[in-house]
Amino acid sequence: PVPTISWRRADGKQLPRKVRRHRSSGLLEIPNFQQEDAGPYECVAENVRGRNVARGQLTFYAQPSWTQRIGDVHAAIEERVSWECRASGRPKPSYRWLKDGEPLLPQGRVQLEQGSLTIPNVSLSDAGMYQCVAENRHGVIFTSAELSVIAIGPDFSKTLLKKLTLVKVGGEVIIECKPKASPRPTYSWKKGKDILRENER
Repeated sequence: PVPTISWRRADGKQLPRKVRRHRSSGLLEIPNFQQEDAGPYECVAENVRGRNVARGQLTFYAQPSWTQRIGDVHAAIEERVSWECRASGRPKPSYRWLKDGEPLLPQGRVQLEQGSLTIPNVSLSDAGMYQCVAENRHGVIFTSAELSVIAIGPDFSKTLLKKLTLVKVGGEVIIECKPKASPRPTYSWKKGKDILRENER
């Protein structure tokens, strides 16, 4: 005869109240499937001649979703900068970091640990756009922030104003002055104590 069909969880837990059973078709419907609904299920079919059981495993997964993003930071030279990004997902997401679109590796002053990035002593070269990437096998998400490094004042430590000797009267002389500074500085020139003004020469 046509068997009767029933459903149960194989781990002994009760079926949630939201579950709908369609006895005529043997269908079990679980609306709004959540992590707690995952687990082993059994379909039991029986009539006067006997019974049979079919077993299956329902697995919950979710693509990453941000629970904590990173934001823009303005820092002075030698300050400590820390970012932390966090994402939910199933399986648990892994994290990686990019700077200006290029992979960032834990090296030198840059410390990376899961969703955390720390630069203990910021320098001008650290300025740029950073991205935290969270991913699992079901999706990839990005959160971005800009690090602006502000110098206390222009740094001339690596700039040399060389003494120049003219080989020929009337020759052209170019003196470059390129201090490291952030934000970009304004420039003025002096000859001795006199401020130089632009003229025909």
